[in-house]
Amino acid sequence: MKTSNLNFWGTSRYWWAVLVIGILIVLCGFAFMFWPIIGSIVASQIFGWLCVLAGVVALCVSAGRNRPRGWGWWLVGGIINMFVGFMLVGNFLLSTAVFPMFVAIVFLFWGISAVFSSVSMTGRKYWWLYLINGILLIIIGGMLMCSNIMKQMEMVDILTAIAFVYWGFCLSMLSADLKPVGNK
Repeated sequence: MKTSNLNFWGTSRYWWAVLVIGILIVLCGFAFMFWPIIGSIVASQIFGWLCVLAGVVALCVSAGRNRPRGWGWWLVGGIINMFVGFMLVGNFLLSTAVFPMFVAIVFLFWGISAVFSSVSMTGRKYWWLYLINGILLIIIGGMLMCSNIMKQMEMVDILTAIAFVYWGFCLSMLSADLKPVGNK
């Protein structure tokens, strides 16, 4: 075995990039909370660029010479993130209209993958944190999908800000688990 730390996502030397993305998403979430009026306009563009960046990182992790265990999830996640990111960045009017739906799709994907991750890591000490994380991300994504965008825009703004902060903390937690242990 190449590493002593095996998990659903595998390990990667790019763990620091996932940490940086997590911190940036947390900062964007707090900015969205404090400036909700311009937040929905700016957040869709920022989120679009962060999705493109996250997609590039995920594709680099999945296409590396020493692919981690679970590289297929990285590949699918990278493709979805890049698609959502380019859709948000490419058309400004479309991005503000369908921003909550794109966020909901991304959160549903991350929630489902976190639940699968927790099931495959049941022998590890904190596997249940991944399960709780996945369930909460699925709930937030479902609430965003079910909210009536035109009537409840404040709810969508609050849910999106909370989801950004939560998602950033989750990515930061994931980066600590991605860090290789021992010699490769």
